Amino acid sequence: MPDPRFFEDLGPATLTELARLSGAQLADPALGDQRITHVAPLESADAGAVTFLSDPKRLPDLGGPSSCACFLKLEHAALAPAGWALLITSHPQAAWAVAAGRLHAPRRHLENATAIHPDSALEDGVVLAPGVMIGQGARIGRGTYLGPGVVIGPGVSIGRNCRIGANAVIGFAMIGDRVAVHAGAVIGEAGFGAASGPIGVVDLPQLGRVILQDGVTIGANSCVDRGAFGDTTIGENSKIDNLVHVAHNVRLGRNCVAAAYTGISGSTVVGDGVAFGGKAGVADHLTIGSGAQIGASASVFKDVPAGETWTGFPARPLKRWLRETAWLSRKAGSREPRG
Repeated sequence: MPDPRFFEDLGPATLTELARLSGAQLADPALGDQRITHVAPLESADAGAVTFLSDPKRLPDLGGPSSCACFLKLEHAALAPAGWALLITSHPQAAWAVAAGRLHAPRRHLENATAIHPDSALEDGVVLAPGVMIGQGARIGRGTYLGPGVVIGPGVSIGRNCRIGANAVIGFAMIGDRVAVHAGAVIGEAGFGAASGPIGVVDLPQLGRVILQDGVTIGANSCVDRGAFGDTTIGENSKIDNLVHVAHNVRLGRNCVAAAYTGISGSTVVGDGVAFGGKAGVADHLTIGSGAQIGASASVFKDVPAGETWTGFPARPLKRWLRETAWLSRKAGSREPRG
C-alpha cells in the first residue's frame, strides 16, 4: 500500500467501475462487485489489489491470493492463476494507471492553510527563513535550518541538524540527521514513467518515497525522484554534486559520490563507496558493485563488478578502453595522407 502520510486513499472501487474507467473488459462479469482497495506491482499484489501484466516474461510472477485483479492482454488470460479477476485490455499498464488515479491521490498542501500548517511538528531550535512553507503532518527535527522559500510537503520527516537551502522543494520523503539539501534541489517529485494507451501516452503513477539517510548531501538544482512504488534510497554519508539526477527506485549505497551532470536511471542498485565522474550516465535496472568507479562522461549499459573502473561509450573496463583507444590512434596515424 502507498504510505498514507503521502498518499490519500480514495478507494474502494468495484471491478465494474475500474473496467468502465479504463476501457477494459471484465473476463467474468460475475466478479463485477468485487472491491479493490489499492494498486500494486505484480510481485507484491495482495488481497484487494489490482496489478497489471504487460510483459509475458513475467508470467511466472503471477500468483498471490485469489482476491487479486489484473489488467492483461487477451492472449495472456489463459495463463493466469485460477481465481484471479482478469481485466482484458490491449494496454494493461495504461489501464492500471487509470485505476491508480481512482484509488490513490498524492497529498497536497491544503487550500487556504497557513504557511506553517498547525498540524506540523517542529522541535525546539528549528530556524525558518522568510517564505518557508510546511505542509500538514510534516516533522522537523531540532537544529534544522530551512532557507528562504523552502517548501516542505505534507507528511515529510526531516531529522536534526539538517540544512535545507533556499527554494528547495521536498515532498514524499523521509530524511535523516545532518543532511544538507542545497538551493533549488527537488526531492520526491514524480519519476519518469509513461505508457501508451488508447488516447495516447499517459503518465504512470509514482506511489513511492525518497529516503535520505544520515549525513547525505544533495547539491544545488539536483533531483531525486520518489519511487514508482517502493523507495528511492540514498545511503548514509553519500555526497551528490549540483545538477545530478537520481531516478525512481534507485538504491544508492553508503559513502558514494556523484559529480555534476551524473544521471542514474530507474531501479539501478549501486553498492557502497561507488564514485561517478562528471556527466556519467547509467542505464536502468543495472547493478554497480561496491567500490566501482565510473569515469567522466561514461555511458554504462551493463552491470559493473565490484571494485572495477569503467569508462568510455559504451563503458567498459578502463584497461580495455585504453588499449582500444591506443589501437584506434595508431590506425588513424598510420593512414597515408591523400593528395
